[in-house]
Amino acid sequence: MPDRPYTILSCSISLDGYLGGATEERLVLSNDADLCRVDRVRAECDAILVGAGTVRDDNPRLLVRDAALRERRRDRGLPESPAKVTITRHAQLDARSNFFATGDSEKLVYCPTGSVGAARTRLSRVATVVDGGADVQVGRLTEDLWDRGVRRLMVEGGGRVHTQFLTSAVADELHLVVAPFFVGTSAARRFVGDGAFPWHPGHRATLAETRQIGDVVLLRYALSSRYQETA
Repeated sequence: MPDRPYTILSCSISLDGYLGGATEERLVLSNDADLCRVDRVRAECDAILVGAGTVRDDNPRLLVRDAALRERRRDRGLPESPAKVTITRHAQLDARSNFFATGDSEKLVYCPTGSVGAARTRLSRVATVVDGGADVQVGRLTEDLWDRGVRRLMVEGGGRVHTQFLTSAVADELHLVVAPFFVGTSAARRFVGDGAFPWHPGHRATLAETRQIGDVVLLRYALSSRYQETA
């Protein structure tokens, strides 16, 4: 089996399984205590990956927020925050967005061969553009990240990216935080889309931990045999 980073999928959802609302306004699904937990997980990773849609819609900074955690990373000879990674089909990303403009860690953009030229024209000053082949496959992407020194990867969405990682069976654990309310419209973004998932009624995922964090609940699932090695 090719080497790949230990991969953690992380997201927050509503009680009816949505990542956000049906409008452009950002829907807050977590709370301060859980955001601190996420910050600690980020600080232990070498890279954070989000899809291009998340870069455009949420404009995330993807930085370690806590000063003490940043200092610990510096003491280990690491940048204050993990590298940032995104996947894009058409390279329609703004070089001025927070993904590229904040933090001193490396930024990597994976795109299909047909979009490499446009991506490099738009983003070469702020990121390394990687040719992902005819169609970017997350299995090959994670192997490439391993070759670049990434040993622990955190995937923070959105739904299309989570679907790709789960259906490709390259996730080792899932952190699913459930907020105590409903979104109530099918126009909102779901946690995952359609796909052939390895976990189904005949092969149930292993629930490794449940934890109440204020008014939300963390469900932590072991998705591979590697889970116990790093838990």
